[in-house]
Amino acid sequence: MSDLPILKLRAVGKSYGDNRVLKGIDLDVMRGEIVTLIGPSGSGKTTALRCMNFLEAYDEGEVWIKGQLLGYRSAGRTAKDRDSEASIADVRRPISMVFQQFNLWPHMNALDNVATPLVLAKKMSRRDAREKALAALKRVGLEHKADSYPAQLSGGQQQRVGIARALAIEPEVILLDEPTSALDPELVEEVLNVIRSLAQEGMTMVMVTHEMSFAAKISDKVVFMEAGRIVEAGPPAQLFGNTRTPRLQQFLKPWLERSLNVSSEGVAS
Repeated sequence: MSDLPILKLRAVGKSYGDNRVLKGIDLDVMRGEIVTLIGPSGSGKTTALRCMNFLEAYDEGEVWIKGQLLGYRSAGRTAKDRDSEASIADVRRPISMVFQQFNLWPHMNALDNVATPLVLAKKMSRRDAREKALAALKRVGLEHKADSYPAQLSGGQQQRVGIARALAIEPEVILLDEPTSALDPELVEEVLNVIRSLAQEGMTMVMVTHEMSFAAKISDKVVFMEAGRIVEAGPPAQLFGNTRTPRLQQFLKPWLERSLNVSSEGVAS
């Protein structure tokens, strides 16, 4: 890993009217690192993730991608200092995002869902885009579904197409917003397997998830958020095995009790 973070947040804040949903978020993401954001609903996890690529314009602080300030012309800026859309797109080019609700175009097959952004955003020829899209579908085990439309795919397959679309632009960082929360339980594992394979390839990822067992196994760093703040952050062994804060202990208690119950019944947790 590089000594410098590929993605850096400093004192990032975000408000919707009088509701301040992020309150001074500091976070470094190193190249090749998997960082997982956990916490109760409404804690600011998804908002923090969306600020990382300026899908949400943060109000305070700074987000840096590969040493470039994202969204604004200068640090210590005012709202008037918002950067041009062309500059914002250029700075966030290394980042791709996988959404909770798939966001596939229903009138396009899987191949075109992956290829079309390459044509529109990267100005690739249709032929080159389809070739790259097919390679991305192969990475997620869906090359045989290239001609299938979203309505013909399971939820897990649709999410894997979403991951293929994110991969096709060859990002350096992938942001994943609860990638399994919209899936039936039996479809979750196929998506988690794809994420595992990307982790093994060294892909840098920041993920919001409620899958605590998965977060414990795959993450290099786990970040627990509540009420717009980072309460505790560190390696999984610390957060899941040697928790320092009572609030995180309370949050993890139901999961730990389920894990212990399953283990005592002789089934792998």
